[in-house]
Amino acid sequence: MRSRSPLALALLAALVLPARAPAAPEGHYSWITPMAGWTELSKKLAYPGTDSLAAAPVFGLRVGHMLTDSWALELAGAYAPTRELAGAKRDVTWLGGSGNLMYLLGHWGWGAPYLGAGWGASGRSASGFKQANYMTFEQEAGWTSWFNDHVGLRFEFRNVLNSPKAPPGDAHQADQQYWAGLTFALGGKPRDSDGDGVPDRRDRCPNTPAGAVVDATGCPKDSDGDGVYDGLDKCPNTPRGATVDASGCPHDSDGDGVYDGIDKCPNTPKGATVDADGCPKDSDGDGVYDGLDKCPNTPKGAIVDADGCPKDSDGDGVPDGLDKCPDTPPGAKVDADGCPIVVTEKETELLDTGMIRLQNVNFETGKSELLPDSYPVLDEIGPVLLKWPQLQIEIGGHTDSRGSAPKNQQLSEARAAAVKAYLMQKFPAIVATQLSTKGYGSTKPIAPNNNALNMAKNRRVEFVVLNKDVLKKEVERRKMLQK
Repeated sequence: MRSRSPLALALLAALVLPARAPAAPEGHYSWITPMAGWTELSKKLAYPGTDSLAAAPVFGLRVGHMLTDSWALELAGAYAPTRELAGAKRDVTWLGGSGNLMYLLGHWGWGAPYLGAGWGASGRSASGFKQANYMTFEQEAGWTSWFNDHVGLRFEFRNVLNSPKAPPGDAHQADQQYWAGLTFALGGKPRDSDGDGVPDRRDRCPNTPAGAVVDATGCPKDSDGDGVYDGLDKCPNTPRGATVDASGCPHDSDGDGVYDGIDKCPNTPKGATVDADGCPKDSDGDGVYDGLDKCPNTPKGAIVDADGCPKDSDGDGVPDGLDKCPDTPPGAKVDADGCPIVVTEKETELLDTGMIRLQNVNFETGKSELLPDSYPVLDEIGPVLLKWPQLQIEIGGHTDSRGSAPKNQQLSEARAAAVKAYLMQKFPAIVATQLSTKGYGSTKPIAPNNNALNMAKNRRVEFVVLNKDVLKKEVERRKMLQK
């Protein structure tokens, strides 16, 4: 048999030809192939006498169908007009047909190599002689070069083993056939080697990775320009300029929320608050970044520790750097500049209790005129009111139980008004709306009216803070400054 050389050539072609066909159908398509070629008939099968038959042209038709992407069934028919080589040199007709199982080795740059084998029958007939029939076992090797997705040029070598008896082991006489023809694909779809939906013949980017989104020319899209194709990009809206990983997701090495490649301050400490450029913020300008600053509202100029909290070396509540008297003795009360201030007893009473109670403000008996000995007492109150203009103060007048209730009520109101009038005259910087007056008569005694001492206690003037919430905030602020 002479079939080994063409089979070897077909296998070699599958290994060395480029791994892509410019066009070829795919899917479960059918085909029809008219073919012509040359056949060398076995010299051992003499017919009709003892003479062998001459090599001759051969004509045929193939009809096949792809079962899978690699396997196909094909029916082949052939006709060859030949003659005896010697003797009478009678004309002889050779006919053959077979059914073959074919295996497609792949689609390559110059063709689609295939191998096949099948069973069939052949017959030799001449005028006036009984036809000689044989069972055949056929082997084929060839390839198809596709011009487009519907038409291709097919070449084939076929070895036909002839057996006069049914068992194939008796087959020992072989014919060789060399074929060429045009093949026409029916029902196939255009080949798309990379599966991107664009046929190979129009695909300008034939090796697109699976899953990538492509344009009309088969080239991958990269909408956000990060180098990772759409469809594969797990973070499809990456900002321009950001550095990404293999999945298309941005890197953020310092974890500040601004991507590498865009981050102008790439080594921001963990936890720091940054701006749009990735640079740390320092809202209070103390040198400790927002997000790390445990005291984010430090006054400008204050000296801070590593946590951004102001230092207060003398413990007076005014931060170092702002403290104009940095060595204030412990416990001393200071002003906004950190310098000691004198806090009067009356101011302390107001801040601690929310009121100042005066029992030594004296009036003429039964009247609202202040006696001169009351002036020094009220003069201590004026500076306190000037120092705390944000506090709303009620001046309340109180009497003992002597006299009628209406008269005591009228008298307490007049005495409260007299105290306000004195303070406004003595301290004109006091805002009138800061002070209000009210008389309580004898309705709120602080001691039983059963002796002269207790009655003296009940005859009093009280300065009461009305906006306690403001007072509370001021007291807390002072305590914080003193820590």
